[in-house]
Amino acid sequence: MTAAASPRRLVTISSGLRQPSSTRLLADRMTRAAIAALAGAGVEVEPTTIELREHARDLTTMMLTGFPSPTVSAVLDMVAEADAVNVVTPIYSGSYPGMFKDLVDLLPEKSLAGVPVLMGATAGTARHALALEHTLRPLLSYLRALVVPTGVFAATEDFGESAGTPADAVPLSGRIERAVGELASLVVGRPPRSRRDPFAVPDLGAILGRAPGQE
Repeated sequence: MTAAASPRRLVTISSGLRQPSSTRLLADRMTRAAIAALAGAGVEVEPTTIELREHARDLTTMMLTGFPSPTVSAVLDMVAEADAVNVVTPIYSGSYPGMFKDLVDLLPEKSLAGVPVLMGATAGTARHALALEHTLRPLLSYLRALVVPTGVFAATEDFGESAGTPADAVPLSGRIERAVGELASLVVGRPPRSRRDPFAVPDLGAILGRAPGQE
């Protein structure tokens, strides 16, 4: 089976707190660039964008009760079945918002293990640029994600590249192109991730923590 005949699921998680949001703007640019990079390598993409703010209350409810709503359950399944993930978050006080950490805490075990993940972040000033390396990369590495070497950080001024950009600076579009190229190189040649069968009979023994044959 060729790569072109095997669509890959690209899930973009946008953790912006406002609408409209520069975080969603960056997420959309990264998604479009990733689709183009993978298409150039002969890989068909099935993209999905999760606007996390729409699920913030349900994520909190699940944290408190342990029971997911149907929409949160669908979100967790999408991430767990993704062939590649874009994670894009705003930076506040040097770190990502709490609702993104809620999502991470609620993901099934090994959801991101071995999955190519591209990091992106936004902030009002470039002083937060290293937050990607100090906060987000360690978290994703702990989850055993295959984190793309280049992260994409965008300060407010990066969205107006034509004015005020230093001559020796790499523009945002160039940083996105480099990062998605690295993401594409990790996805190409890998088999599609196995999909969960929604009609499969669950292993009740595993759910209840009993060993096979144990009464």
